[in-house]
Amino acid sequence: MSARRAVRDAKGDPVAIRTARYLINQAKVALGERGDPWWNDGAPDYNRHMAKNTPYADWFASL
Repeated sequence: MSARRAVRDAKGDPVAIRTARYLINQAKVALGERGDPWWNDGAPDYNRHMAKNTPYADWFASL
């Protein structure tokens, strides 16, 4: 959270904003939110696909 506050507080200072955003990215990679997947279950990844173009299309249409 301190990195997010640093982005907020760095308004107008491009170097400080870049540094804060770098720290946010590092934290997200460490948490597994970004970067290479830390799991390998063999299932296809449908992240960033429209639901209608996945095997979940029928379920999504029923909502």
